[in-house]
Amino acid sequence: MLNNIRNFSKTIFAKILLVIIIIPFVFWGMGGMFNSGNTNNIVKINNQKISTQDFMDYLNKSKLTSDFIKENIKKNIIEDLLSELVSIKILEMEIQELKISMSDKSLVQKIKKNQNFLDDNNKFSRIKYEKFLLSQNYTAPGFESILKRQELKKKLFSYISGGIKSPSFLVNKKYKEQTAKLEIEYINLEYKYKKENFFSKDEIKKFVNDNSENLKEEYLDFSYVKITPLNLTGTNDFNELFFKKIDEIENSIANGLDFNTIVNELKLNPVKKSNYIIDEKINEIEDKIYKKRNETKIQLIDENEYYILYTINEVKEILPSLDNQKFTNKVNKILYKKNKYEYIQSLLEKINTDSFNQINFKKLSENNIEKLKISSIKDDKKFSQESVKLLYDQPVNGYALVADIEKNVYIAKITKLDEIKINKTSKDFTNYKSQTNIKLRDNLYSSYDNFLSNKYEIVINQKTLDRVKNYFE
Repeated sequence: MLNNIRNFSKTIFAKILLVIIIIPFVFWGMGGMFNSGNTNNIVKINNQKISTQDFMDYLNKSKLTSDFIKENIKKNIIEDLLSELVSIKILEMEIQELKISMSDKSLVQKIKKNQNFLDDNNKFSRIKYEKFLLSQNYTAPGFESILKRQELKKKLFSYISGGIKSPSFLVNKKYKEQTAKLEIEYINLEYKYKKENFFSKDEIKKFVNDNSENLKEEYLDFSYVKITPLNLTGTNDFNELFFKKIDEIENSIANGLDFNTIVNELKLNPVKKSNYIIDEKINEIEDKIYKKRNETKIQLIDENEYYILYTINEVKEILPSLDNQKFTNKVNKILYKKNKYEYIQSLLEKINTDSFNQINFKKLSENNIEKLKISSIKDDKKFSQESVKLLYDQPVNGYALVADIEKNVYIAKITKLDEIKINKTSKDFTNYKSQTNIKLRDNLYSSYDNFLSNKYEIVINQKTLDRVKNYFE
């Protein structure tokens, strides 16, 4: 909950505070639809109610057009906007309960110090302020009310996280995590799997027999014609007659005429294909039709320079013959990936169960062990960033499976870890202390989020919510 609140405050209200943009009101005249009976309330938060009119006002201020909301109604945009409003309301309730306030004098000072309202002498310019309000269609009380609400929210977050001070041992831990140096030994496992094309005919045959249903491929019977101005009207011009005939073809398809009837009337000779499947010999038209095999049976496609009229006669699932080299190559690739996956999984299981030791490591290496020094947790010259972080999580003499950016897999052993303790007088101490404070603050926000989830009971009037959604649909 609180994460949503913070993200929202960082976008809309933060922009208002910094005077990057001010959201104009977009009135749709929707409020009168919801003004009687139980439909007047859309959400109840403990004993506090959010009326439908409150929600409509919030939508009006959101800068989202009604067309945009209609287009995204199935993506739960209404629910997301309502969630934002609920988050804002809960924050306001927290501010009120904690008696967090801001005096008018402080608000005035905040406005007067805003860089956007200062003249060349760095003094507050009433003219600049008034021009700003006019340009953004705001009254002074309206803008100042928004600004005050934002400042109160900032005070709330400051109240929650105020007084955070990282102990030295946590600062040191963060420093060691990022600056400790690792020495590792590693083995490239790429040479441990059976390579493609190294599988015997018997292995391939057995795999195909065991997985025949999954290995079947779709073959296509279809017919098509390539329509150009020349074969449709006798000229090379994209003229009115050409497009009139294209419209007639589209109408014929809509009226249920079959492909053969249409091409016979047009006196066009179709190309017929049986048991077609895409291969290395690229045919753009036929490959495009194949990719559309699960769409409408008959279609007219606009290719700018020409049109394609085609019909799908049959889609057949066939298990290719092992004499088909393309199919054999495909099975070889599948077997290679399967063999690689099973090998890595077996190795990972041994590592996770402490069944892998130095004897296994040396035997696996076949005296081909490579060594590497990693300068910090951000050193990803050899291995991916995620792999480097994994290595730093391992103890000395521990093992881990890691990968490089090309996804080659290695088994690595941590042989040495050099850690340096940071001095409080170091110029870097403040930086690492700040990082630790941020982590502590985020953990605190997460705890506060859970606290709010338990503190407030949110009940949505589903019927009213459905009425709002139906309005846009």
